[in-house]
Amino acid sequence: MERLQKILAAAGFGSRRRCEDMIREGRVTVNGRPARLGDSCDPGQDRILVDGVPANRRALGRRVYVLLNKPKGYVSTVRDEAGRPTVMDLVASVKERIYPVGRLDRETEGLLILTNDGELAYALTHPRHLVEKVYVAQVQGRPSEAVLAELSAGVLLEDGLTAPARARLLPDGRVRLALREGRNHQVRRMLAAVGHPVQELRRVRVGPLELGDLPLGAFRHLMPREVKALKKAASGEARG
Repeated sequence: MERLQKILAAAGFGSRRRCEDMIREGRVTVNGRPARLGDSCDPGQDRILVDGVPANRRALGRRVYVLLNKPKGYVSTVRDEAGRPTVMDLVASVKERIYPVGRLDRETEGLLILTNDGELAYALTHPRHLVEKVYVAQVQGRPSEAVLAELSAGVLLEDGLTAPARARLLPDGRVRLALREGRNHQVRRMLAAVGHPVQELRRVRVGPLELGDLPLGAFRHLMPREVKALKKAASGEARG
């Protein structure tokens, strides 16, 4: 017997948090009755439906892992109530149902992972696993060594002191910031707090995955060795 949200995540319906939302919304049934948060089921015996679709691995097909270079102007959600373009428009040619892992805000470009592997998505976004993400920011002004040291040591924001990060100035004047936290708009808020608001922001790495020279708006499927390395990082085994 397993928790229902864990079964749904493993079957590719989203992160555990997203699956919990689907249960709350009444979209999930178990053996013909509406599911409740906290239910435990036997995926081999119980009939689990999401929006009337059987929630088993065979019905959902193979695991898919995609790396997208997200442009500005797209929201990192499956659908948007305001009708704005979503990252799903950019991966429409992928036949399997995938969804974004975490979010990049609308005006941020760069590396975004999409998958139907719910367990990996959960591990990558869980605060306990602290997968490092690297951003490159064009900012107003030129940060001093003292400012870079402040960014590295921790910046006091309205929701508390940020964890230690790694900050350095690139030869072209941009700031490279590596951090393991995932607060909302954290990079933008940190740089604004030290007096250098962001003008352009791009995420260039998540764990072991590098954006590389993938064109803006394009995507590619991850290679097996990349998936293996990503899972290792998400498990907490690959800290550096």
